[in-house]
Amino acid sequence: MTEPTLFTAPLPARPEMERAFLGSDAAYDGIFITGVRTTGIFCRPSCRARKPLPANVEFFPGVREALFAGYRPCRRCDPMLPPGAAPEWVKLLLQTVDAEPNQRLHDEDLRRLGVEPARARRYFLEHYGMTFHAYCRGRRLQGALRQLRAGDALDDVALGTGWESHSGFRDAFTRTFGTTPGLSEQVSSIATTVIDSPLGPIMLGATDEGLCLLEFTDRRMLEAQITRLGKLLHQPLVPGEHAHLTHTRRELEQYFAGRLTDFTVPMVFRGTPFEERVWRELVRIPYGETISYAQLAERVESPGGQRAVGRANGLNRISILIPCHRVVNSDGKLGGYGGGLWRKHWLLALERRPGEL
Repeated sequence: MTEPTLFTAPLPARPEMERAFLGSDAAYDGIFITGVRTTGIFCRPSCRARKPLPANVEFFPGVREALFAGYRPCRRCDPMLPPGAAPEWVKLLLQTVDAEPNQRLHDEDLRRLGVEPARARRYFLEHYGMTFHAYCRGRRLQGALRQLRAGDALDDVALGTGWESHSGFRDAFTRTFGTTPGLSEQVSSIATTVIDSPLGPIMLGATDEGLCLLEFTDRRMLEAQITRLGKLLHQPLVPGEHAHLTHTRRELEQYFAGRLTDFTVPMVFRGTPFEERVWRELVRIPYGETISYAQLAERVESPGGQRAVGRANGLNRISILIPCHRVVNSDGKLGGYGGGLWRKHWLLALERRPGEL
């Protein structure tokens, strides 16, 4: 996939950048970089380090400018990584799990990979809504479910997916899917996976009906969105693979390369009647075009309801495919975006210039 390219745009007004930096507002990551004169370091807007006085900071459009001004990168927020990118140690863990999804990893295995278990736990809780061990357990359970549906013997499945006893496997299976392994044909679940992209890691989720989740893993609302999705569909979210996830991954690669303008993967979206009406209207916005929040409100027969459609946009759980990034303010400014304004800018620039990224 193409590496992320942040397109040149005027910096926001200084008061706006000061507010974003002092408030550690991740929505401005990728929009500007902050240099701290008293320490000589530069940070992302979202950095959680102790904030200096506004008089002691200056702002730059990107990393290159901060480096040439003599600043060095902050070790805490690591601004040298593209916004939203997963650290290398996270990629190593995911590659290890992908290589042997039925392998049971213990804390000592993580330490041999150079990763402290507590660090992995915190990162996965914040970005994936579950601990690393829960992620691994879910991958093994999703694989076990597929094997049982294919007719494999229960004994072979239980012991072949990392459980030391049949009772332990049955307990884990029942807690996750709400029924015993013997009734696996009746089980429904939302298979989830995390993929890399030019805009950082993305979590995908799919049922047998279609794609139901596409969220950036650093989005603050991710955990709430996951919880609501499970309740709306009455299905647990379990890490694993699915044909719809493979389909989505393939189409996203083409989209980010500028070679695809219409997605064909089926989608499942549940919400209030008003939210669903807004989301259906979003899908009708053509590639490369934008509309205003006021126009969107009129199209869903809610004139003057800009705030209501804005809230519905914010609750969209299938980013990009349900293109809420194509809605802007009436004055042409980007407005808000749950994945961060830099991503909205990137996506709109991609759709204006397909094939040039």
